[in-house]
Amino acid sequence: MVFTAEQIAGFTGGTVEGDKNAQVTTFAKIEEGKKGALSFLANLQYESYVYETQSSVVLVNKDFVPKQPVSATLIRVDNAYESIAKLLQLYDSMQRKRVGIDPLAYVAPTAKIGKDVFLAPFSAVGDNAEIGDGAQLHPHATVGANAKIGAHTVMYSNAVVYHDCVVGNHCILHAGSVIGADGFGFAPTAEGYEKIPQIGIVTIEDNVEIGANTCVDRSTMGSTYVRKGVKLDNLVQIAHNCEVGANTVMSAQVGVAGSTKIGEWCMFGGQVGITGHYSVGDHVQVGAQSGIAGGNLARKGHCTLMGSPAIDAKKWARNVAVMNNLAVLQQELADLKKQVEELKKPQTV
Repeated sequence: MVFTAEQIAGFTGGTVEGDKNAQVTTFAKIEEGKKGALSFLANLQYESYVYETQSSVVLVNKDFVPKQPVSATLIRVDNAYESIAKLLQLYDSMQRKRVGIDPLAYVAPTAKIGKDVFLAPFSAVGDNAEIGDGAQLHPHATVGANAKIGAHTVMYSNAVVYHDCVVGNHCILHAGSVIGADGFGFAPTAEGYEKIPQIGIVTIEDNVEIGANTCVDRSTMGSTYVRKGVKLDNLVQIAHNCEVGANTVMSAQVGVAGSTKIGEWCMFGGQVGITGHYSVGDHVQVGAQSGIAGGNLARKGHCTLMGSPAIDAKKWARNVAVMNNLAVLQQELADLKKQVEELKKPQTV
């Protein structure tokens, strides 16, 4: 597929600076640009590459002021990062989608399969399960009995949706993700730990993306919820009876303990841990490796936290600055103690 700079500007609402007929056929990072490629510059740390890139067209923000001549055609847009995302989505939507049920796929006789579905070799659909129109199951993707997969949802290889669970429309479950495994529920007894049956389900709403090897556990009763628009990175753990609010995003290795409710539009950095039976408000941002163990800051929402236990990010930064000078402060304190001791000694005339 070939697009001109003028066509791209029309789609993104941008203005062309240079050759409006410059053609692109692919995408490339600005530092790896080549003729016929479209690149973008959103982070000025990469500005030096815009002067030497071989890409034919580069998206830049409207306020970008070049310090040197640029040979590529520029398209000025309100937000280069958002514009390249829209273009990538357009490109992906134009790719030919596979359809059909492979002879090596297993489909239970009682399962309901929608139109234009793709079931790859060794994918499996259980009894009374429902697969929506345009859904795609890649090799070894498994849908359990009575589970429901929404329209145009994609399950990559070895993704598993356990029995009775529900996945909405336009979702993506990456390889190895597990939706609906048992929650970690055990009752201690004199002989050991007795398993508490997890008879609930998981409900994944529309436009959710689940990263590779991420797990969302089924509830003890009722449902674990992942609301619309949520994006979970690889290796995230959502425990039983949790609720993740709409449009919240979590980076790799975030862990949420059982029966915790996360608000809408939250952002959690890598390896954040959240205690169980807690409620996090809306618009909470938590820095990497932080731990939320209680308190009211996160509960109220609209805050940025850091540290373990997590506190206000600015206060945490001040505390770290002090901690980095503890050795110096300790020596100064020791010197002051010596001076005080000297002052306490009887003075001789």
